[in-house]
Amino acid sequence: MEHPLSKPDKMGKSRLFRIFLILGSVFMILLIIIYWDDVGATHFYLHTTISGPHSSRLPPEGHAAPKQKSEEDKDGSFLSDIDAFVNQFLEGTPDPTEQVRGETPPGETHNQSSEKPEERFVPRREWKIHLTPIAIEKKQRQDSRKQMIHDLCSSNSSLDFPGKNRTFDDIPNKELDHLIVDDRHGIIYCYVPKVACTNWKRIMIVLSESLLVDGVPYQDPLDVPAELIHNSSLHFTFNKFWKRYGKFSRHLMKIKLKKYTKFLFVRDPFVRLISAYRNKLEQENEDFYKRFAVIMLKKYGNYSDPPASVVDAFAAGIRPTFSNFIQYLLDPDTEKAMPFNEHWRQMYRLCHPCQINYDFVGKLETLDEDAEHLLRILRVDNVVEFPPSHRNRTVSSWEQDWFASIPYESRKELYKLYEADFRLFGYSKPEKLLHE
Repeated sequence: MEHPLSKPDKMGKSRLFRIFLILGSVFMILLIIIYWDDVGATHFYLHTTISGPHSSRLPPEGHAAPKQKSEEDKDGSFLSDIDAFVNQFLEGTPDPTEQVRGETPPGETHNQSSEKPEERFVPRREWKIHLTPIAIEKKQRQDSRKQMIHDLCSSNSSLDFPGKNRTFDDIPNKELDHLIVDDRHGIIYCYVPKVACTNWKRIMIVLSESLLVDGVPYQDPLDVPAELIHNSSLHFTFNKFWKRYGKFSRHLMKIKLKKYTKFLFVRDPFVRLISAYRNKLEQENEDFYKRFAVIMLKKYGNYSDPPASVVDAFAAGIRPTFSNFIQYLLDPDTEKAMPFNEHWRQMYRLCHPCQINYDFVGKLETLDEDAEHLLRILRVDNVVEFPPSHRNRTVSSWEQDWFASIPYESRKELYKLYEADFRLFGYSKPEKLLHE
């Protein structure tokens, strides 16, 4: 018996299906072309890595609560990352020593701006015009710092440390959560706690416009509420790529690393440890007390049952000493339980300088000069200024006093633990601390 659907019928249905498939594909392509012509091209122009002067708008008067941008507003849908992908085929970024993008050319005035007349903007500061090249000594300083990292990361170097020879793809996503991305200006910042990261995060919030008050982004970094600066939802980090882009995340990371300007700031490793202890363990901090201080008091401070809260502990004069803190760092069981907290984790483990070719390496010891130099390289010095330095800063001259109570052998072990940070970032070996 012949099947209900004869062979010619089957062929006809198959042909009809293919025709519909082809027509559907053509229709989708036309929709994409129309969308790109009407919307996409404009979006691409707004979100390329070229950063012109952003009109400074003062937030309206009043005390309206700041709000974060929605996910749709924050990332400009998926297009801002397609922009980055397209940018890899464009010409390279101009030399940072050239005239700042978006500056008012000689002979023109700001009244010739293309801003809509109905929009009222209040200038925050006059646009800066840099016609002179960046000082040669500043360039040489950067070249020296970057060359140091390059040489010590090479396979021929005598310096060895965990993770040195792995590739970028080998780094787990959770170890990329310190790399903050600003797609508006094409910037990637690797933040290191206790190295001016609070102020640099303020800068990133202003540049990315990720925090609004009455629909207007903050213009002055110091206006950003202190309690929101370290709010992770305000910072788009590499660690968040997987959730948003899935299997395309690593590819997009590599595109941004190649195209964007990448920077970090570092500090003398031992001085950074002193600063971390002063800020997180010597002061009343409930979170750090429960997570770390209680462990230190029990294991190294001879307190079998320390107070449950930091308020009670400090009222009784109970707190871990700096010596207890160093014992905690040197104890092999510490990292068996969990990785070092970010405030005392080695800087190379936070920022991966052997896998990421940083364009700028700043130091806390030369913060003011480096910040000015960097903002000019980023071509945003006409948009934002780095906040004044905090003067109550832990300094290297204090090292001798702080480490006086630390046994000689422990100092040697501690240096070995942080040796990669010392050498990669050009800090001298603390000889005075390492000799009896």
